[in-house]
Amino acid sequence: MSCAEWQIIRRPEYQADLDAIQAWVAKDNPLAALDLWLWIDTQVDGLSDPNFPRRASQRVAGAFELVAHENDIVYFDQDPVLCIAIVRAVVHVARQFPAIASGALDR
Repeated sequence: MSCAEWQIIRRPEYQADLDAIQAWVAKDNPLAALDLWLWIDTQVDGLSDPNFPRRASQRVAGAFELVAHENDIVYFDQDPVLCIAIVRAVVHVARQFPAIASGALDR
């Protein structure tokens, strides 16, 4: 089955990560922080397009990743039968992510 369009589900953890990134950047530049928040979330919106590039994560077993910004990676799961992408987290590339260090994202 091929998906004409994917449904995007944003988990609360993703929203919290995105808000934390915005808060961190806003300490120095509130306008840039808002632009970054919008840029990353717009990249996530792109996952609804079946032709949008998807790559299996080499960091988190079973997940996919989207480099939404040069410093930020979005982790998501996808179900090609139901045409759903579940966005789990956005992580700064320099950050160690203990919440998913076991190799799988909590479902």
